[in-house]
Amino acid sequence: MLRLLLVFVCCAALAWRGCAFSFQTPPSVSARSALSDRRVNYPISSKATREHSVVRFSSSPADYLSNLSGNKVNGAVRTAKKLGKVKTALTKAGMVAFIAGMCLALPVTLLPPTLLQKIRIIDRQKREHLSLRAGQFTARWMLRLIPFANLKAISEQEENPEPSIWVCNHVSMLDVFMLLASDKKLRGKNKRPMKIIYWKKLEDNPITKLLFRRCGFIPVDMAANKSGESNDYDRSSFKTLLKLTKQAFEEGFDVAILPEGQLNPTPEKGLRPVFSGAYTFSKMSRRPLKMMAIYGTHHLWHADESIGMTVTGRDILVRVYPGARRFSGPAEFVETFTHVVGHFGATGEDLPSQELNEWLDGSRWERSMSAEDSSKKEEPQKAPSGAD
Repeated sequence: MLRLLLVFVCCAALAWRGCAFSFQTPPSVSARSALSDRRVNYPISSKATREHSVVRFSSSPADYLSNLSGNKVNGAVRTAKKLGKVKTALTKAGMVAFIAGMCLALPVTLLPPTLLQKIRIIDRQKREHLSLRAGQFTARWMLRLIPFANLKAISEQEENPEPSIWVCNHVSMLDVFMLLASDKKLRGKNKRPMKIIYWKKLEDNPITKLLFRRCGFIPVDMAANKSGESNDYDRSSFKTLLKLTKQAFEEGFDVAILPEGQLNPTPEKGLRPVFSGAYTFSKMSRRPLKMMAIYGTHHLWHADESIGMTVTGRDILVRVYPGARRFSGPAEFVETFTHVVGHFGATGEDLPSQELNEWLDGSRWERSMSAEDSSKKEEPQKAPSGAD
């Protein structure tokens, strides 16, 4: 028993070191990065901020941690229950044990599909399907065995889902594991398998390399950087990115894109500048866009390296929004994603129901465009030069 305990502790230490090395830089990118450097950033509306008392934190890690304990910020008070020292320590230990367990279990659960392909019983496409299901099964059951977090999925399941491009915010290195663990409940049994576009540098970690490659996730190259810094992409990889994305659609997969382009070190302030590449892929592939949102993983593992695994909460929410949208243009997509997903990612709550529905059905955008056109028409025309 002592030997088994020693082995587990060693594996946990190795997992922690490996993850710390591999995840110091943002783990995923947006497809817009592959097509343009132009970005649009829309802040959360002041109306939504007032109605939901969005807590705005300063960029200082010390201030951030003190705010989580319940101090007032701009007149708002965070209502999340503060964890005691013992519960905080146990939660952190459980998280490290969960990561270690995933490192141990994934090579085992991903082995059968790999062997079946090698002996030519199944093809590559079937192996990717089975590997993705194995990864989801592993994350789901590992979280049940080591329940370090309270994961809640708010689902909108469809009987016959159409091929789609999924977009989600990105706040923590735990996001991919939580999405894997919640996918069955989140999108239902009839869901289409999903391939995620990710940063190729993550393959420096052998476990993420194994998982991402076995599942057929789609890599893109960029230079190493820190959360909050600009992305520097290898444009020679864009052709491969587009080819693999098209292939994924043809083989029955959905594709997931993280439009912020990297980890968000300040999710409490809303989203980072949003790339519109998801809209571009949607238009090119003639697939609609569907939105997901995640909240709370940054309370366990923060994107800011100076905060890191300082545990401040255990509740994680993952939300799927109803309906698939074909947006009129990139600006409408960016505006809608920023308001809907950005608000949920900052507060763990949806916008007021009427405002949310208006963003989801496009009427809020149409109204804002009509108001903008009317204001332009009402502007007095400048008199020509030389006129009296």
